[in-house]
Amino acid sequence: MGIFDNLFGKKEKTIPHLAPILPQEIYESGVLELKDIIAPSALKITPRELNLGDKIVRTFFVISYPRFLSDSWFSPIINLDKVFDISIFVHPIETAKVLRTFQKKVAEVESQISGRQEKGLVRDPVLDTAYQDLEGLRDRLQQAQEKLFDVGLYISIYGDTNEELDKIESEIKGILEAKLVYIKPALFQQEQGFKTVLPVEEDLLEVHSKLNSGPLSSLFPFISFDLSSDKGILYGINRHNSSLVLFDRFSLENYNSVTFAKAGSGKSYASKLEILRTLMFDADVLVIDPEKEYEYMAEATGGRYFNISLNSEHHINPFDLPAPRPDESKADVLRSNIVNLVGLFRLMLGGLSPEEDAVIDRAITETYALKDITADSDFSNIEPPLLSDFELVLAGMEGGESLAQRLTKFTKGTWAGFINKPTNIDINKKFVVFSLRDMEDELKPVAMYIVTHYIWNAIRKELKKRLLVIDEAWWMMKSEDTASFLLGLAKRCRKYYLGLATITQDVDDFLRSPYGLPIITNSSIQMLLKQSASSIDILQKTFSLTDEEKYLLLESDVGEGIFFAGTKHVAIKIIASYTEDQIITSNPSQLLAIKKAKEELSQTGQ
Repeated sequence: MGIFDNLFGKKEKTIPHLAPILPQEIYESGVLELKDIIAPSALKITPRELNLGDKIVRTFFVISYPRFLSDSWFSPIINLDKVFDISIFVHPIETAKVLRTFQKKVAEVESQISGRQEKGLVRDPVLDTAYQDLEGLRDRLQQAQEKLFDVGLYISIYGDTNEELDKIESEIKGILEAKLVYIKPALFQQEQGFKTVLPVEEDLLEVHSKLNSGPLSSLFPFISFDLSSDKGILYGINRHNSSLVLFDRFSLENYNSVTFAKAGSGKSYASKLEILRTLMFDADVLVIDPEKEYEYMAEATGGRYFNISLNSEHHINPFDLPAPRPDESKADVLRSNIVNLVGLFRLMLGGLSPEEDAVIDRAITETYALKDITADSDFSNIEPPLLSDFELVLAGMEGGESLAQRLTKFTKGTWAGFINKPTNIDINKKFVVFSLRDMEDELKPVAMYIVTHYIWNAIRKELKKRLLVIDEAWWMMKSEDTASFLLGLAKRCRKYYLGLATITQDVDDFLRSPYGLPIITNSSIQMLLKQSASSIDILQKTFSLTDEEKYLLLESDVGEGIFFAGTKHVAIKIIASYTEDQIITSNPSQLLAIKKAKEELSQTGQ
């Protein structure tokens, strides 16, 4: 224990023999301090290593560098998948002192060169190179472009056996010697070497090399594979080196993302965590929630929660028209909405023939005209028509009778309460959720189409940083009209300062759609969490994964996977704080516990 006693200043606690023992002395002799907890159970010092409890540690120092050090030459060591510690000591040298030494050294080299010339010897390229390097560095030092430092680089490796240590030592030496960097073990100085590597700022080995500013910068330790930025939100922890994956989706060429994961692998959890952290950075978030997973989160953050179903009190009229923006005309707004409505009716009626498509288009135009809504009118204060108005117009048109009959279930039948009423919702909140869980499966694609169009029209009114999250997006990929609209949204949303986050567990349906791959290519961020064996091959092909990355996704735990941002990607683990976890969890056992705690709290309050 001597090394730790010396390191932390521990003093022996002794009780004098046969002296009266006071209670305070008994207490102090049994008190555990931090050094007692972190110290190993045993310590053995040998010339080549230390035995720290069950582990063996061996410390090395760098003794030689090449003439040039390239950027990121240290990266292979930092990214090595082994247990090791690195300490870098940088001691500045006074420039005036260095220049005096340089003057003598330059004179010596010049003298050697002149002496060889007088003797008629062949020019020595080593001396010439040394002279050029010394002169160049001296000039940069004089102009304050560079500084000189004494640099010590020390590495401690850990293992369970000497054989394991020898293998790690051989691997590290091979990597460094390939770059002409040479290391040696701290023979008979392993205790001093271990203390030097500990984070207590003591350089006991003092094995230094002189480096100027340029080469020293190549030793910067945070050069591992990472996605850390100076702004943005925390997406998770880099599984490779435990660095933080900090990123701002709004700093990329587009703000879209896609998330693929099998059921129960944490995709909604990761999405909710991003939403919670995005809300802290002055951005509005809108969510289309097919499984009622965001209700508690909306309540906890003071957002709005709309339950869209046949019996819901919340309604959206698809005939609503957005107010034209300064850069668009009323005719453009009306024409765009008519096209969207044709797509909606194609979805509601299970497809349309070319003739029926033309009839629907004409009927929509006439329905708007009945309300004095035309390309030339000011319709900003006019109440838009309802689906029942459209049905009446359609029934009176040639070729529209059968179409009107097929619409009856939406206006008078069991589905009448869904869309045949004026819009009565307001999304003027930072966090808004549209839940579709209680909507019949047959109508979910229709509902998602209507809600996304409503959101899109609201977004276009005002330029503002927003994130739109579409969970279980495979519902929208089932139909060509909804999939086409989703792709159009991915392409156009950037100019409205909108990020589109698409989340799905049904990878096959998404990627087999002709719109699936274009949506991915229009998303700067992709997140792949734990995958099933049935879908991993198509993902490997789509994302050009290596075999190692493929098996990583198959073997990942909940909340683990690969995070892509632009051309970079890292293995990621999603981690939330306790408070965040309580807000975003969808674990049934946790939700029941939270519900029970709330009930007990309310009863206590009564």
